[in-house]
Amino acid sequence: MAKDTIYDAAHKGDYDFLTQKIQGDPDLIETPDSSKRLLIHWAVLSGNYKLVHHLIECGSPVNPEDDCSNTPLLLACSAGHLEIVKLLLKKCKDIDHRNAQGHSGLQYAASKGWTSICALLLEEGADVNIADERGSTPLHRAASKGLAQVVDLLLGRKGALRVDSKDLYGNTALHYACEEDRQEVAVALVKNGADMEMKNKEGRTCLDLCSPRLNRVLISTISK
Repeated sequence: MAKDTIYDAAHKGDYDFLTQKIQGDPDLIETPDSSKRLLIHWAVLSGNYKLVHHLIECGSPVNPEDDCSNTPLLLACSAGHLEIVKLLLKKCKDIDHRNAQGHSGLQYAASKGWTSICALLLEEGADVNIADERGSTPLHRAASKGLAQVVDLLLGRKGALRVDSKDLYGNTALHYACEEDRQEVAVALVKNGADMEMKNKEGRTCLDLCSPRLNRVLISTISK
């Protein structure tokens, strides 16, 4: 049976097929594909908890990296599979591992709006201010997409969260919320101390990036 069929089956979560193949050839568990992914990488993407658990029970590495330094935990966080994330966290302690682009599990979960996964990672000690190669933090990512529940969760980490953290372009989360006209998020950031006068590398404040309506809303928010 061609190995690519094995990885396709893992991606589809085909438990019966894979358990039979692994029983006949246990080395398949640690055999990488052309992208250096093991079966467990593809299995976590499938969302099949039973399959992932079986692979681990059969001796699969829990924290292997593919050719872009993605681990199963990163992929599970990105795909939004909460129960699999819980399972992997019992075995994997590198909660802040970053891939080749500097993305962490928390960053992926924050950008996809997986609030429960974000909460779990933070409870387990994930760095709320972790930044990728462009200096973007989970707050930057969630704010730019208007993911209010994730933003509120991150803002709840008072004393740890750096609300005015800048990326490589000098933008804060508030800059992006304003640029994308995310009113609910922008108001929440301002209420939690985000600096409306902070300038990016182009010398622009968040108010310079706002729609006229959002500009009025934010001015009204700080004047209350």
